[in-house]
Amino acid sequence: MNETALRRALLAIAILGLAIGGAVWRTGLGPLEADMIWTVATLPVVVALAISILRDFWIGRFGVDAIALVSMSAALLLGQPLAAVVVAIMYAGGTVLEDFARGRAERNLKALTDRSPRVAHRKSPQGTVTISVEEVAVGDALMVHAGELLPVDGILLDASASLDESAVTGEPLPVRRSPGDVLRSGTLNAGETFSMRASALAQQSTYAAIVRMVAAAQTAKSPFIRMADRFALFLLPATLLVSGAAWYISGDPIRALAVLVVATPCPLILAAPVAFIGGLSHAARAGILMKGSAALEALALVRTAIFDKTGTLTIGGAELIEIEAAPDRDADNLLQLLASLEQASHHVLADSIIRAARGRQLILSHPRDVREHRGAGLNGRIENMSITAGSRTLVLADKPLPGWAKCGEEKYRDKPVLRVFVALGGRLAGVFTFGDALRVDARDALGKLRSAGIARMIMLTGDDSVATGRISAMLDLDAVVADATPVDKVETVRAEQALAPTMMVGDGINDAPALAAATVGVAMGARGATASSEAADVIVLTDRLQPVADAVRIARRTRAIALQSIIAGLALSGLAMIAAAMGQVTPVAGALIQEGIDVAVILNALRALGDGHLGRT
Repeated sequence: MNETALRRALLAIAILGLAIGGAVWRTGLGPLEADMIWTVATLPVVVALAISILRDFWIGRFGVDAIALVSMSAALLLGQPLAAVVVAIMYAGGTVLEDFARGRAERNLKALTDRSPRVAHRKSPQGTVTISVEEVAVGDALMVHAGELLPVDGILLDASASLDESAVTGEPLPVRRSPGDVLRSGTLNAGETFSMRASALAQQSTYAAIVRMVAAAQTAKSPFIRMADRFALFLLPATLLVSGAAWYISGDPIRALAVLVVATPCPLILAAPVAFIGGLSHAARAGILMKGSAALEALALVRTAIFDKTGTLTIGGAELIEIEAAPDRDADNLLQLLASLEQASHHVLADSIIRAARGRQLILSHPRDVREHRGAGLNGRIENMSITAGSRTLVLADKPLPGWAKCGEEKYRDKPVLRVFVALGGRLAGVFTFGDALRVDARDALGKLRSAGIARMIMLTGDDSVATGRISAMLDLDAVVADATPVDKVETVRAEQALAPTMMVGDGINDAPALAAATVGVAMGARGATASSEAADVIVLTDRLQPVADAVRIARRTRAIALQSIIAGLALSGLAMIAAAMGQVTPVAGALIQEGIDVAVILNALRALGDGHLGRT
């Protein structure tokens, strides 16, 4: 039986024991039998709590649970089993609520390791043999088919290769590689089959290193410590001192027991978990998944926010930036023809082109006689018109650019964009430029994070300084770090973390180590970036940046409500302790008073379910 099931069983036993004992007592069959039932129902909670306290003490933790153990034990020894079983219910109920609040969400590497390359195609004089990636040796000649992951790091042997490196670098656009270029494991072959020479073993390659970094960063994270434990060193001795004084002054041990019962720290045990449950539920309604109350509490303390660029601050795909049309051509008509042709393509740009056309309510035609030149473009016929679309080399060959197209060529020279040339009937008719675009809500989201208390914001990206500069110029950022590898990202996060609690926001597998290393990792998980989602503490399920600001506001409001509940509960318990010490409260009455305090605390904590001031700037 796991701990969660055990705690639920203990709560069920205590409640059942209270109900059965109460029924026996009310029927008058025998008060001794009722006391026996309540005692039996309390003992399992006492034993389990004692074992838990010893285990925590062994690892250097000491919490307020000790007060509950002392009060239940004292109640049983002093012949007050009804008070003991009520305290047992309060304690067991608190642990069950805490389990629910945390959700037992465990970080794991399953999604990340599932994507790891499994096989490689090794070339030999007898042909190509498929082997396990662990069998690849340095120097092996490997064949990588279209759509396959590169199994290990290596050197390109063929004339060229088109690679989707987004999983490792975060760069959304396919990259052309030349002979002798370094290739990294975990990237995707987005073009034709090519040959490479292995330069590292699988366990020493880029992707395996990312997996190890995520595991190490997660292991280094501190475990969640309940908010109640922070008061333990003060509350336990204070309670024992007051109860001892009451016993000494009055000579009545029952007064001491009453003090212990009303001091049972259910406001501490219950307040934070109930508030956190409300905060977690509120966040879920806003499309934000927080992995337990530990993540929520940590997010409430964040003062620095670090953002990846591609897919986080930007859309993360190739979006249409500009259409340059020949003087005798209409831009919308060109987009309509190009999108019609791209319906037959599997290129990464096809979806963006078709989406742009449909966004303008253009009606697409059925393409015919389509021939795709992998990695270069395609040609076919649309409405009896010959159309070719793709790279400048494919469309123009050695022909010079017409005058109307030269301005755009200069404008986008050395810029991180893709240019699609379109020819109709063999004549250049237009040029489409695609690039990564800033998210529509990026500026607003960063502004709301500022108002929520985030003092420092940084863009951290693997892209070059040219691509980074275009995006950073549009945002209110305190610093920009470009050309960062996964290792650089982790080091940057750790440097900022040494100055203030830090939140890292990213969406790619290359962000996973940094997400795991940060105080709080926030993954933009709407697109199924499972590796970064598994490494993160918070996952934004909607494809917007605004929920990141909402998450911070929810976390801070929830933590404030939890603290209010704790302080109010302790104050009310303190007043009840004084009344008990003066002989005004019996142990059973004290347990009922404490239950009333618990209800007040819970009602206040449940305010975390509401919006409060969420959304105000």
